[in-house]
Amino acid sequence: MNQPLLEQIGIKYPIIQGAMSWVATPSLAAAVSNAGGLGMLGAGHEPGEYVRKIIQETKKMTDKPFGVNVLLLSPYVDEVVDVVCEEGIKVVTTGAGSPGRYMKKFKDAGITVIPVVASVALARRMEKEGADAIICEGMEAGGHIGKLTTMTLVPQVVDAVHIPVIAAGGIADGRGMAAAFMLGASAVQLGTRFVVAYESIAHEKFKERIIKARDIDTVVTGMITGHPVRVLRNKLTKEYLKVEKEITSDEHPDFSRLEELGKGALRKAVIEGDKDGGSFMSGQIAGLVSKEQSCEEIIQELMSEYKELTAHPVVFN
Repeated sequence: MNQPLLEQIGIKYPIIQGAMSWVATPSLAAAVSNAGGLGMLGAGHEPGEYVRKIIQETKKMTDKPFGVNVLLLSPYVDEVVDVVCEEGIKVVTTGAGSPGRYMKKFKDAGITVIPVVASVALARRMEKEGADAIICEGMEAGGHIGKLTTMTLVPQVVDAVHIPVIAAGGIADGRGMAAAFMLGASAVQLGTRFVVAYESIAHEKFKERIIKARDIDTVVTGMITGHPVRVLRNKLTKEYLKVEKEITSDEHPDFSRLEELGKGALRKAVIEGDKDGGSFMSGQIAGLVSKEQSCEEIIQELMSEYKELTAHPVVFN
């Protein structure tokens, strides 16, 4: 574990909550931060004043550090950047682009900038642009993914950069944490495990689907669009993959058919619990998640498992 990174961020444990759309709300972020990890808010495609509102709401629930994930493709990204600087946020993670043009503004505001990357080349670019650390997300993760696994991506990025690396994707227990640290990571980011936290607003049917999931119950959609997404299988994914196959064979593919299928699907899953029409974004690690717990219980269990493992190293003769 990288103590300087923990001190810079201001957290007790090397555990970061993934900024999952519709799920990374004040109640979850505050609970993770209060438990010693780093809670994250998802700005998504929301305007600046909405982001200010959820930041201020979170401040009422915790006096611990928490961060904001800034989606760089958002039409409101400029005002969101201004808001996080004005509100004294100490940590920002970024996705869907490069934070380079905002780096000076972030640094002037004393913000630790941590981009999410899915390749060595992008990790090197982020380091050159001034990133303080990097989140390496493997394709085992839920939601939008890259092409490399966590096991292969993390050590290659660790060897390629000189800033702390945070491992994400396929981590849900102390064994995953220990493996990530052995690969050279300084901290871990978890998403799917926190979806089922008591403090998560995810619909009970969403939580139930994760808890009952088997190892083979996720599927990747959107490969032909260049923006693959890992989700739990249901009627929506079956129809989506069917349309993808049809489009692939078309001379003039109509991607609007896919856009229509996916419209509002994540909200249907998180808020409405629509088992057929919702997009239940989840990592492959769902098969290891067996119960709903508080964020405090999740983090303490992770740390206990990790310490137990590392206290008794394997010795080879």
